[in-house]
Amino acid sequence: MLAQCQVLNNMAEKTKGHTKYTKKVTRRALVGAVVSVVLVAGAVLLVYFLTTTMAESEINIISRAEWGARPPKSRVNMTSPVPYVIIHHSYEPDVCLNRSQCEKYVRGIQNFHMDTRGWDDIGYNFLVGGSGDVFEGRGWDVVGAQAGPDWNSRSIGICFIGNFTDKLPPKEAISAGKALILLGVEKKKVVTNYTLYGHRQVRPTECPGNEFFKLVTQWDHWKPRNYTAE
Repeated sequence: MLAQCQVLNNMAEKTKGHTKYTKKVTRRALVGAVVSVVLVAGAVLLVYFLTTTMAESEINIISRAEWGARPPKSRVNMTSPVPYVIIHHSYEPDVCLNRSQCEKYVRGIQNFHMDTRGWDDIGYNFLVGGSGDVFEGRGWDVVGAQAGPDWNSRSIGICFIGNFTDKLPPKEAISAGKALILLGVEKKKVVTNYTLYGHRQVRPTECPGNEFFKLVTQWDHWKPRNYTAE
């Protein structure tokens, strides 16, 4: 009988020990899970912060005031975020390679759009110079006049200054244009799953030039589309 009691006591002690061990393991697992969640959340925030910082640091946006824009005749507010980004080239003037020259070209484009075409302002939302500088046109929050009535209110139009029928924009311009699109997504001005088109895909035109368009078709979010009269 005594032997049976000792066996039972030993079993009880082992059970208690197992229970304590299980509790320790459970606590460790719980702490480990919490730490993992915190680390993952921290990593996500870090990546977002670094991406945002990189996009903003890689791009130099020249404001309308800085490049000497004329005031618009009127403006229509954009409903953001928009689902499309449309790429253009200016054709004329050709590539500008420094800020001073690019500012002169942007003023000339605005004058042509307002005085010759009778538009309320420069047509594009942004323009990109060969220097890598980005010039604010109508900006993120104003409907442009760059892709036709069916597209203007649903897209951000980015014009690369120059004629890119037989050549590509300078690499500085290409990098700045891509960073601008990324910035638009981060600012929630462009949807995350936006669609990228060349101007020729939504209007009967050769814009943004044959050579440049070939490159644009390799960019993220570009989708095939053939223009048809709408």
